Parts: sequence; structure tokens; C-alpha cells
Amino acid sequence: MKLTLTPQQKAAHAEFRAFVDEQIAPHADRLDRDERTPPEMIRELARRGYLGAVLPREGGRGPLDMITYGLLHQEIGRGCSSLRSLVTVHDMVAGAVLKWGTPAQRERWLPGLAGGDVLGAFALTEPDAGSDAKGIETRATLDGDDYILHGRKRWITYGQIADLFLLFAQCEGGPTAFLVERGTPGLTTTPITGMLGFRASMLAELHLDQCRVPRAHLLGKPGFGVTPIATMALDLGRYGVAWGCVGIAQACLEATIQYTGSRKQFGAHLKDHQLVQEKLSDMLTGIQAARLLCYQAGFSKDVRDPQALVATLMAKYFASTMVNRVAGDAVQLHGANGCSADYPVQRYLRDAKIMEIIEGSTQIQQMLIAQHGCHWYATC
Repeated sequence: MKLTLTPQQKAAHAEFRAFVDEQIAPHADRLDRDERTPPEMIRELARRGYLGAVLPREGGRGPLDMITYGLLHQEIGRGCSSLRSLVTVHDMVAGAVLKWGTPAQRERWLPGLAGGDVLGAFALTEPDAGSDAKGIETRATLDGDDYILHGRKRWITYGQIADLFLLFAQCEGGPTAFLVERGTPGLTTTPITGMLGFRASMLAELHLDQCRVPRAHLLGKPGFGVTPIATMALDLGRYGVAWGCVGIAQACLEATIQYTGSRKQFGAHLKDHQLVQEKLSDMLTGIQAARLLCYQAGFSKDVRDPQALVATLMAKYFASTMVNRVAGDAVQLHGANGCSADYPVQRYLRDAKIMEIIEGSTQIQQMLIAQHGCHWYATC
């Protein structure tokens, strides 16, 4: 059976691709060098409805079905991984507020998140706690009608400019989720620069010193943070990352086909040498396999299949390891040019490595797949 997109999905994919080709890809290397994302580019994402696309909106795009949502991540990731990461973390916050927020919280923040007037960021990782989410050290104590937060968060994507942080702290015996607004007294942010990849994602470290957060900004209940809220957000994030890996790999493939078709060595185009053809065939096959895993994960989400969580873990694991092989081969086939800032494949390689770390490292994905998937697939 051949997998076929619906006419609506095909039209959306064509729209996403045209937008990336015209307004993102030509500027991605400059964003990487400047280590920032221009506000006008973020506004354009919001204007087109690409921020908060998991939310229902009157007269606007959304919520997208998961296949279309994945195609959005693929295309933006093909153009600029940093910008794609904004879509990911913003929607992780928006989705959490939609599912777990009180009526007052949804009324206050969802309109801004849906329209891109409020940018969301996911604040879980700390200097000494990454994949061990339950080991976070940031503390929250109740003081009247407020919680007082102390601690640090690190590697927060778009933390330099985000307006609303979905932030996790230990409270009453367990990790708890809070909605913390920029400008809250006691919250300061410090830019992080000089990263290997995702250089335009405007990372920040958050410092919480006597940070007073209203009790009404508690998301869920004390001790309710990691399993339901963080897991749901990370599942959405991993799905976007998996598709983003396909996007980077596709960009590598397109750049390599163009380069090997124009450069000659030993009297023939590079693409005509058998060893080059071997690498191109491996790239093509790996990309298609990852894309099919992403399609399966998206379909599982759309039909609310209990297997959807495992399907997403598999897609993220396979796609992130695949894109590193593909990006490495792309640089290799470009030779010394591939190590130069004059060619984008060096950026793709740097960004690809980040994909094996964010939203849970490769090893974490393998552990979770083994824990959650063995029984299911053994009885299929």
C-alpha cells in the first residue's frame, strides 16, 4: 500500500516549502553567524499561523493534523534548525496550557500563544539535571498566595526573548509546573552563545532568586509536573525534532546532489563515481526510512493509538542518528569545501549533532523504547 497525502496536506506542504525557500533558507547562514533570530522573521511565522499551530483558533490555521504539523517541522528544519526549535518549544508550552491549564490560564495566555504575541519557552533542564527530569534542584515554596522560586535553568531555547516560561521546580515532594512570565521580580536571564549548533536559537540561562510567582500560575497541581505535563510536552517536542531531522537530512541531500553534479574529479562528475553513488544511495534510503517512521508516528497520534508514544520515540531515535550519518557524508562529499562557511553543509552537520541531544539524548530514547516498546511489539 502506498502512503498518500491528502490534497490538503499536499497543499500545506507546498506552502511550507515555498515559504522556507523564499524567506528562511537564504538567510539561515547569516542567522547562524549572528547567533540571533530577527524579530521580523518571528512575526512572519506568527502571521502565517505557524506558531501555536497545535491550538484551535477562530479564522486561523490550527490545530493542524499531526502529519501536516510534521511537514511544517520538516520544511522549517530544512531551512533553519534554530527557527524550527522556536516552533517546537513554543508549541510545547501552548499545548501544555491547552491541556492542563485552568479556564483562567487558558483565557489569559492561549490567545497570545496562538497569535505569536506571546512566545513560549520550555524550562526544565538545569546545570546538573538534564535527562533526569525528576532530579531538578530548583525549589518552590508556598508563601501566602505566592510561590517563591529559587534555582537555575540552563540551555533554554529562545530564553533570551521568550515571554512565558513553562518552568519546573520541586514543590511539596515532587516536580511541579509553573507558568512564569518575563518581568517577574526575581527572574533574570543570561544569554548563552558560542554553541556548536542551533546558534540562532538564542539560548539563555534563567536565574530565579526570590522569584515570586502567583499561586494562580501553578499548572496542574503540586508534584504533578514531570509525568503528565513534561512527558506530554516532550512527546510533542520529540515528534517535531524527528521531522526536523528529516528536514536537515533533506537539505544535506539536495546540497550534495547539486555539488556532486557540478564538480568534476578524474574527468567525471563526482556523482558518476561509484563510491559517491554508494553514499548517495545510503542518504536517500536513510531519509526515506526516517520519513516513514515520522509518518507512522503522526498517523498514530492522529488516531490516538496507544502505540503513538513509542512510535514517536522510535522516529526521534532513528531520525536523529540518521541525520548525523547523512550530514557527515554530505561534508565528506564536499571535501574541504564542506568545512567552509561558504557551504551550508557544515552548518547542517553542527545542527545535526544537537538533534541527538535535545528532547532526550539518543541513549534516553533507547532506554524508553526498550521500557515501553518491548511488550507491545513482542505481542503484535
